[in-house]
Amino acid sequence: MNIVRYDPIRELRSLQEEMNRLFNTTFFRGFDDELITGAWTPSVDIFENKDQVVIEAELPGMKPEDVNISIENNVLTIQGERKFEKKEESDNYHRIERRYGSFTRSFTLPPTVNPDDIKAEFDNGLLRVTIAKREEAKPRRIEIKATSGSASAAEGKSA
Repeated sequence: MNIVRYDPIRELRSLQEEMNRLFNTTFFRGFDDELITGAWTPSVDIFENKDQVVIEAELPGMKPEDVNISIENNVLTIQGERKFEKKEESDNYHRIERRYGSFTRSFTLPPTVNPDDIKAEFDNGLLRVTIAKREEAKPRRIEIKATSGSASAAEGKSA
């Protein structure tokens, strides 16, 4: 079982997004133009292990060709656009809650990664960017050798 750190800010962000959605849809927008355009921010998870740092972004309804990944000055940027497509012209939408539009997410890479060793995969709406760690940044075990002085000191104490 993994232990997940509680993040109270995440709950507040979620509450704020719901409140914004409630006020926008109820008081300021009509049925036709509800959230069709405008920025949206895909959710991401970032984690690491001993060999790599991984960024996973949820991009439902998108294809790999809708997304662009770039790196400049140790900043990885993911950009894309999810377009609203009406099924038929005669369709009259009463509620549109899914977000559409352009997005940009940028992440400063830690100095432990190799910016020349980045791989990206897209599977079923999930973008996975894997950045390998530098060899010198990977954890390694350092052997401790006993010297003759420390061995005799230990022998003297036990007598």
